[in-house]
Amino acid sequence: MRATRIMACAALTVAGLVAPAGTALASPATVQAAAPVKTTSGPCGYTSTPDDPSPRPVSLPPDPKHTPDKGIVKVLLATNQGPMLLSLDRAKAPCTVQSFLHLAKSRFYDFTTCHRLTLYDTLKVLQCGDPTGTGERGPGYSYKDELPTDLPNWPGDTTGTRKVYARGTLAMANAGPNTNGSQFFLVFADSRLRPDYTVFGSVDRLGLKALDRVAAAGVKPTPEDPAPVDGAPNRKTDILLALRLGF
Repeated sequence: MRATRIMACAALTVAGLVAPAGTALASPATVQAAAPVKTTSGPCGYTSTPDDPSPRPVSLPPDPKHTPDKGIVKVLLATNQGPMLLSLDRAKAPCTVQSFLHLAKSRFYDFTTCHRLTLYDTLKVLQCGDPTGTGERGPGYSYKDELPTDLPNWPGDTTGTRKVYARGTLAMANAGPNTNGSQFFLVFADSRLRPDYTVFGSVDRLGLKALDRVAAAGVKPTPEDPAPVDGAPNRKTDILLALRLGF
C-alpha cells in the first residue's frame, strides 16, 4: 500500500506504511505467490499493481491503439456540498482522461469521501479519489505521467522550477513519477508546485463555490494539532455520483 500525496515544495513528504516493530513475518510455507502484473497493450500502458489492489472491483481501462486526444468531456461530480462540473481536456492528458472516465463509468468514485484539504500559504487544494477515505489506496493500476509544459512560473521564482497551478485546475495526485491512479486534486486558490502533477481539466464556477465553502470551514482539528492546515476537511465532502455527461 502507499499514500498518494501532493508535495508542497518539500513541506510534505510521501507517507509510507511500515510494519510495526515485532511483527512476525510469514514463513515461506505460508507465503502465497504474488498475482502476475498485467499491462494493457495500447499507448497508455495501464499496469496492474498487485501489491496495492483496488478496494473496489474495477478492471484496467480500455487502451485502444489511438487514444482519443481531442475535445472536452464533461463530468458531473454530485457532492453533498454542491455540484462540481469538471471539464476534462483530452488534448492535455488523453490517457488520464481515459482512465478517469473509465473509473467514473465503473462507479469507482461514487459514495467516496474527499480525504484531504490543504490550507498552506502556497498550496490550497482538496484531494479526492480514494474509496477508503485514507489517501492510501488507488484503483489497482498505475499509468504514465502526462506532465504540463505550459504552466507559468510562480511569481518571484527565479529558478523556473516552481509553477502556478491556478485556481480551478484539476490534476492528478501521485506518489512519484508514473504512479497515477485514481486520486486527484481540485485547486481552489493559486498554488505553487513543481510541474510533477498531470493537469487534465478544470472545475466550473459552481464547483469553486463549493470548494470555497469547504475551505472556509478549515481542517478538522486533532488532539496533537488544534489548528491544522493539512488534513481531513472539517466540512465533510462526499462524492455521491461521478457521471459523464453526453457522449
